[in-house]
Amino acid sequence: MHEMIFPCGLSRQRSSADNVPLPRLMVAMFHGLLATPDVSPATLERFAAGYGLPCLATPPDEGYWLAWREGVLGLESPHHGAVTADFVGGAARHRREFGGGAGQPVARAIGLKGSQRPQVVDATAGLGRDAFVMASLGCRVTLVERSPVAAALLDDALARARLDPATHEIAARMQLVFADAADWLAQQPAGSVDVVYLDPMFPDTGKSAAAKKEMQAFQVVVGDDLDADRLLLVARQVAGKRVVVKRPRLGALLTGEKPAGQQVGKSTRFDLYAPLPSASA
Repeated sequence: MHEMIFPCGLSRQRSSADNVPLPRLMVAMFHGLLATPDVSPATLERFAAGYGLPCLATPPDEGYWLAWREGVLGLESPHHGAVTADFVGGAARHRREFGGGAGQPVARAIGLKGSQRPQVVDATAGLGRDAFVMASLGCRVTLVERSPVAAALLDDALARARLDPATHEIAARMQLVFADAADWLAQQPAGSVDVVYLDPMFPDTGKSAAAKKEMQAFQVVVGDDLDADRLLLVARQVAGKRVVVKRPRLGALLTGEKPAGQQVGKSTRFDLYAPLPSASA
């Protein structure tokens, strides 16, 4: 038997006979939440309790941890800058103001046209970038995230966005659910949501362009979506209109099944799957 390291200091003994893929498999040590002067004890306790994260008095020498700096929660390490989720400034602001509106590829992929604003479940929320675009275009978006690290970053970003006059209406259309998406979707009635959006993370094959160190670190800590095929199946049982899978342009199809349609860009591809019959019955 060998020990698998999981987020929040949790571990599981796994035998070689246990061949069920482990979702979000971690390959790096995540330590917890660092107490800093930038966070109130009440906020620290809420995040620690809500996401099962241990509190740290001092930063570790190695590995990863979460900490607030100047009011922003970030994933830190001795080897790179902080990874944050942000819906107010930077790239989010630029995309909000100059991103192309309903003509953006993700908007077309989810079926946004005219006055139609589908209700969307982003079942692999990550840092919430695509979810924010959908919400900025008027959609109500449920962000489902099972990694406590990613969920904590999203929680902090949404709290800041709700306080900013430029983004508070957009953030009001975004709801965060900390749960395993496949399990959560399985509890929803068939056809209860218009669109399920998937952007699963996969192990780096070395064929894609190198990501920034910060984003590489985020993927290392959050882990890969090794159960993405199962998630697609459950999503098709729940979606009333379509399931959208975001993939690298040359990436393999999930489940190997040909989608009903595709939208292909320079570096990204959206595979469009019809609901399974029970979802629209």
